[in-house]
Amino acid sequence: MYSKLLKDFKELYMAYIPLMIILSSCLGSVAAMYILMQDRSFSQVVQLSLCVIVCMVFNASILAQMKAKFVFNLLIASLLINSILILINITFY
Repeated sequence: MYSKLLKDFKELYMAYIPLMIILSSCLGSVAAMYILMQDRSFSQVVQLSLCVIVCMVFNASILAQMKAKFVFNLLIASLLINSILILINITFY
């Protein structure tokens, strides 16, 4: 499945760029919203920093025109990490 998605991603890389940026940024902003809805603590600062760093690294990799496979792996990492952060903070809210 990964190979098929990567192949499709490489073929339509330029078409996917705006969609990827919007998807990653929107999911990251939702994660940041749920993190900031919690009481302020050191763990919330770490979670928010992780959320921002992951989204910024992904967006920077697109702007730096990295290889498609690297960008695709960062997209998966960004989506997974932000989804996990959302789930963690939904359970505590």
